[in-house]
Amino acid sequence: MSVGSSARIAWFEEQGAQAERNRPAVAPALPAPDGVVATSGRGQVTLDWRGVDGAIGYVVHRATTSDGPWQAIDHKAGDLLAVPHPPYTDTTGERGVAAWYAVAALPSIDAPVGALSEPLEGRSGTDGDARIAIAIDAAADVGPVERPWRPIIGSEHLALLLRGEGPGGHHVGDELSEAFRIVRDELGVRMVRAHAIFHDSLGVYRERDGQPVHDFERVDAALDRLLETGLRPIVELSFMPHDLASDPERTVFDYRGIISPPRDLGRWSDLVAGLVRHVIDRFGRDEVRTWAFEVWNEPNLGVFWSADEAAYFELYDASVRAVRSVDETLRVGGPATAAVGWVDDMLAHAAEADVPIDFLTTHTYGLPPLDLRPITARFGRPDLPLWWTEWGVSPVHGAPINDSVWAAPLVCRGMRSSAGRLESLAYWVASDHFVELGEPTRLFHGGFGLLTIGNLRKPRFWAIRILELLGERELATTMDGDGAGGLVEAWATKDPDGRVAIALWNGTIDQSKAGGDPLLDRHVGLRIGGLAGVTAWRLRHRRVDAAHSNIVAAADGRDWPDDEGWRRLRAADRLDELEPDRIVRPSAAGEVELEFELPMPSVSFIELVPEPSEAARRSATTC
Repeated sequence: MSVGSSARIAWFEEQGAQAERNRPAVAPALPAPDGVVATSGRGQVTLDWRGVDGAIGYVVHRATTSDGPWQAIDHKAGDLLAVPHPPYTDTTGERGVAAWYAVAALPSIDAPVGALSEPLEGRSGTDGDARIAIAIDAAADVGPVERPWRPIIGSEHLALLLRGEGPGGHHVGDELSEAFRIVRDELGVRMVRAHAIFHDSLGVYRERDGQPVHDFERVDAALDRLLETGLRPIVELSFMPHDLASDPERTVFDYRGIISPPRDLGRWSDLVAGLVRHVIDRFGRDEVRTWAFEVWNEPNLGVFWSADEAAYFELYDASVRAVRSVDETLRVGGPATAAVGWVDDMLAHAAEADVPIDFLTTHTYGLPPLDLRPITARFGRPDLPLWWTEWGVSPVHGAPINDSVWAAPLVCRGMRSSAGRLESLAYWVASDHFVELGEPTRLFHGGFGLLTIGNLRKPRFWAIRILELLGERELATTMDGDGAGGLVEAWATKDPDGRVAIALWNGTIDQSKAGGDPLLDRHVGLRIGGLAGVTAWRLRHRRVDAAHSNIVAAADGRDWPDDEGWRRLRAADRLDELEPDRIVRPSAAGEVELEFELPMPSVSFIELVPEPSEAARRSATTC
């Protein structure tokens, strides 16, 4: 069988968006996955398969007959078609109509997908049992809970920290600073990607009488304000200063970030080294050693880099050597590409040119990130840190999906998928203060931020907050039912004090179902065992869905709220209870059973906290 599609969506292939790839590395050919199973269900078909050694992901194909023609399933994510691992739940098919499925392994995003598996028939049904049974053993510790959202978060360029009044009359710098404090305090974030540090809005470089002049005064002001929030920077070395650019007319976005290479690579190196020396002098060597430096942004896209791949590697080499000339211990990485491009090429180049790469960075949107460990292993770097320095629900400016409840389970799925296989999945971005295509014209405009202008929390903010509220240790969990493990997932945890915390979600990566679909709603029967020894537990159940923790539902339709509107919105800016707290008592077998509806899309957060015994309460009162 032939494979008729790539792992990328059509716009990336067809519209000339890619910078020329002229330093390609060779990726291995991979066999078709085996053990493929297609399970028909209510509103969906779930596929499972055995993993293929060397695969970074898989592309699921569908056809109307067993002979094809085959087409990769497009989930309308606006980015890649590949998923990192099974199971895969297809909710895009025509209901009640049989389809044929086959799966291909992917060795690299820049390589062809592998051979297709043998075709299997599946059918998205219109009826069936909607119950999902979930069993959790609170006595079975399976390891620490990894939190990939903590290390880094994205932001629009840091010059915004120095701005005054902006959209809706809000103070941009103050609100962006507050947003950074919120993600630090409520999501555990530690660093922010300091985007576009060399943009001319910060005035770092000019030439006077033909000689370079470096000026880091505004960089200092921006970094001062960032460090005051408690976050540290990942310094992104871009865009190109006007006086250093080989073609200063080649720009991107309303703020005209210059995308051409330097006309003098030596002067670029001096600028990078000058910046590093300056921040060490000003903030201290020990402080700057906790930072990191990322070379450029998405150079594989022609809109961000007007040259080719070879020219980017020259820029990378000059940059890393400039940083290391100041301090050999500072961390530098790249290639910061869109859609996982040039990853193999970057590692091959680093090995051939003997240049350091301390962490590997790339971006993707709309689905869980691919598994890049097979690539780093192929190049003898199995422990190389993997930092996804941009990840989010959609790469599309102003997409309504960004403000939607649908985004919440997608964020949970991405973070859960990533836990333990990469170091950082940096959500893009913290705040809706974002000006790539101009100022936002209304409060709910589909902005990329987890927080609105005015710092209201969107449903996907609450998704990460729920994950941050999980316990320290993961618990053994089993699931059964129509869509279990693909449509519906659970992450169960426990703390040393006995608290049990469980995140459950129901969601699809298919953005055509953003408004919900009754056929994908599920009824959950949750059994929590291993609770012997405590006679009473306080149960708390919080929820993100259309009616709960959904700030858009509290809006009155105005472009910008009036004073009363802001009071109403701030009162609604909370993680809502699905039901009041109550005391539950385990059975003689040490089990608690719960039943509840889990619509698609939604996220539930369930906590069981041990209640002190009556004897303990009397003792505490006496003391």
